[in-house]
Amino acid sequence: MNRPGAGPSGLTPGSIGWLHDLARWLGTWIFTPFFRIRVRHQDRIPAEGPVVVVANHSAFVDGPLLFGMFGRRVVFLVKQEMFRGPLRLLLPALGQIPVRREVADRRPLTAALDVLRGGGVVAVFPEGTRGTGEVAAARQGAAWLARTASAPLLPVAVRGTRRPDGVGRRFRPTVDVLVGAALPIPSAPGREGLAAATADVADALRALVRELDGGGPRNGDSYEAGSNRPGRE
Repeated sequence: MNRPGAGPSGLTPGSIGWLHDLARWLGTWIFTPFFRIRVRHQDRIPAEGPVVVVANHSAFVDGPLLFGMFGRRVVFLVKQEMFRGPLRLLLPALGQIPVRREVADRRPLTAALDVLRGGGVVAVFPEGTRGTGEVAAARQGAAWLARTASAPLLPVAVRGTRRPDGVGRRFRPTVDVLVGAALPIPSAPGREGLAAATADVADALRALVRELDGGGPRNGDSYEAGSNRPGRE
């Protein structure tokens, strides 16, 4: 049962559960004509309970691509600039949370915290903006959410969505998604505790990126998106 004033299970108030589920289902295959998507260690995604997903960010498509890959409802913190035109109505209906960058505003974090306290999944790009995807820096919002909601941090690395500089259009490039092992729930108090947890997040993401870039051993479950694969409702 949802709490008073809460939205559908795992989502924000005002969202539409069936629409979110439909969009997530579409996300499991809609990108396959454009990318060869390989996902590894999906089994590391907790089947229930609050989770803060942290992912690197190098291309616009990263968020929509990941949206359908968790096997659960997931709420993303999305930059305010995306809430324009048709997306101004669609994104809130899907339960996504607008964030104004470079503005001190606790409302997005409070909304995300409510989702976590309801047992949901919140996804954050801790770099704060698109870059090379190598996680040169990370912000503390994800660590604060995890510590306040007593939720584990789950690092996820994506490589292949960003077109390298000087490279022309690519035909169905390979995109690798690697789910890391969950990090311990941050417990150290104060700003120093947040800084330490944020450093752990950045280190974990960099390690996953290096693993993907290095082409090392690829153990664990692996599948190409769009094929028959294990999943969760």
